[in-house]
Amino acid sequence: MHDVSNIYLNQRRCCSGPARCYRQIKNKPYPKSRYCRGVPDPKIRIFDVGQKKRGVDEFPLCVHLVSWEKENVTSEALEAARIACNKYMAKHAGKDAFHLRVRAHPYHVLRINKMLSCAGADRLQTGMRGAFGKPTGMCARVHIGQVLLSVRCRDAHAAHAQEALRRAKFKFPGRQRVIVSGKWGFTKFKREEYLKLKSEGRIVPDGVNAKLLTWHGSLEGRPRGKGVFPPSVAESA
Repeated sequence: MHDVSNIYLNQRRCCSGPARCYRQIKNKPYPKSRYCRGVPDPKIRIFDVGQKKRGVDEFPLCVHLVSWEKENVTSEALEAARIACNKYMAKHAGKDAFHLRVRAHPYHVLRINKMLSCAGADRLQTGMRGAFGKPTGMCARVHIGQVLLSVRCRDAHAAHAQEALRRAKFKFPGRQRVIVSGKWGFTKFKREEYLKLKSEGRIVPDGVNAKLLTWHGSLEGRPRGKGVFPPSVAESA
């Protein structure tokens, strides 16, 4: 039979504490550097999940999970949200029907001033003397309106993407909102604008993104038939 107290202590050691301990953005950014060494690696190591190699034309719909508060989000919370969203989408939409991207990256170092909690600790420790703590974890400093997670998929799976991000909200402190983007996938073009530019031959696929062919620069390095002119020049010609 396992000792309940030992299990509780092991659970406490694996995390740096609840979100209320590290949620507020108080000081300047404190990244890992040659002056701040011995920082543990962030829990999240994978930021793109699903069909990340699918082209830009295959997943037109994009849904965002947007932060509605200015706060710190730990790497543990980002990893938990990624797992929850990926699990729901893989089960209901299919493993080959979406691409999930974590947009927030943890670079801020969290510190903790470890205190003894054993019997007689008041005689062994000196309280707040030298209270600058040691690195204990990493977090991302997010602001209002910053995107935390993004999912691109087909229009048929719009409801599944929104539900997956709604479930991922429970892994974060504070308030977040699920917003359906008006852009085409992860690109910067609106859906109507993307289709129009593609019909004109001015869109070049670039992995999960797309490039816009403009009428600036020389025509020598362009492929044959890719010279794009402004509407005024095209009409006069």
